[in-house]
Amino acid sequence: MVSFVQLVVQIREIFEHKMVDVDEVMKLMGSYKSDINEWRRFAIFDMNKYTRNLVDIGNGKYNLMILCWGPGMASSVHDHTDAHCFVKILDGELTETKYDWPKKKHTPLETIENKTYGLNGVSYMNDELGLHRMENQSHSNGAVSLHLYIPPYSTCNAFDERTGKKTKCTVTFYSKYGEKIDYHGSKEGK
Repeated sequence: MVSFVQLVVQIREIFEHKMVDVDEVMKLMGSYKSDINEWRRFAIFDMNKYTRNLVDIGNGKYNLMILCWGPGMASSVHDHTDAHCFVKILDGELTETKYDWPKKKHTPLETIENKTYGLNGVSYMNDELGLHRMENQSHSNGAVSLHLYIPPYSTCNAFDERTGKKTKCTVTFYSKYGEKIDYHGSKEGK
């Protein structure tokens, strides 16, 4: 079993020289057993939206972040702009709904799979597998997840589930390295 710090270090080591080996990363993510005392300082919630809290930039090769989900919060249906996406549940449960890419304009997205992940569950997604949405379906409990994106990205596409309409979105961090970011007056949002 590895600690959170060891997990971060081992992820960095994996990507010093290698391309993405999905099985190796899944195994490593699965080897960490969540301990709130190890990651609490990165888990910053907002009562109005889920938050993306940067933990490590991985020498520019990836972003490792902790996402905090209040009760009932969900992401939009989105792609990953050709990045690999690994998710590990650190606290609570998240439901991942996978969708096929839109085939026709103005038609609802087709659901491929719907799966709920509990504590220490690990999921993988990339654009070849389709689109997805992550959701905390609890109406009383928050959830926390660890996300690894390789390579890092600053934009993605969100999709309207009812029409398949695509909208380009800029993604931002709520905090970096355990410190909330003050975007007041900033145009950047990164």
